[in-house]
Amino acid sequence: MNATTLEKLRTMKLLGMHRAFKTDIESGRTDHYTPDEMIAHLVEAEWDERQNRSIEQKIKGARFRYKALLEDLYYHTDRNLDKNEVMRFADCSFIDKGENILITGSTGIGKSYVASALGHHACSMGYRVIYHSVPKLFSKLKMSKADGSYLREVGRIERQHLLILDDFGLQPFDAGSRAALMELIEDRHGKGALIITSQLPVSKWHEVIGEQTIADAILDRIVHTAHRLELKGESLRKRKGVSTGAAG
Repeated sequence: MNATTLEKLRTMKLLGMHRAFKTDIESGRTDHYTPDEMIAHLVEAEWDERQNRSIEQKIKGARFRYKALLEDLYYHTDRNLDKNEVMRFADCSFIDKGENILITGSTGIGKSYVASALGHHACSMGYRVIYHSVPKLFSKLKMSKADGSYLREVGRIERQHLLILDDFGLQPFDAGSRAALMELIEDRHGKGALIITSQLPVSKWHEVIGEQTIADAILDRIVHTAHRLELKGESLRKRKGVSTGAAG
């Protein structure tokens, strides 16, 4: 009878229930539950299984640069990274409010890792997140205009609760990239959150975007009331002798 029940649970893809019931049978714990306790136990196991699968799918879909965790971040006074401030971001209220976080600092300081850690945490809290390297994103959007997939690509980004734009300002924006950036920012303004990392201080962003009127409009939406993390200190790559993938 138990074998039949297990097979039906597996066939119905109730994998959490299947795993919990199989474990209880093998360990001889089935007699330890009242009927209502057993039902609650199996439902809880199925709930946890589906939640974990959902988080895994969100993390996979986000395509983060690094597998990063908030608890692995390196806090030090000379780095100008405040643990209390980061923990406030961890409640994800900035996403609910459609606010932005701007992370700036020199190369190797761990900007991408911090952004990825916040993104991973947001996924674990049930938010949809997508990560993009800015140069690669706008190259991809240019190609998507040529093959007719532009609206699908932009629509996918728009559906995310949090968009992470990494390596902003590595190269000046041309007219097409400026227009695409304006569209992305306009679509998200007040509705979706942004995390932007850049080697350039925010004061230099106007210059790299170019076209004063468009730059003014973009930066007004990005910078106004944004939270800023201005990381300092020596390169964590140099300090640890490893890539920034291990440098939080």
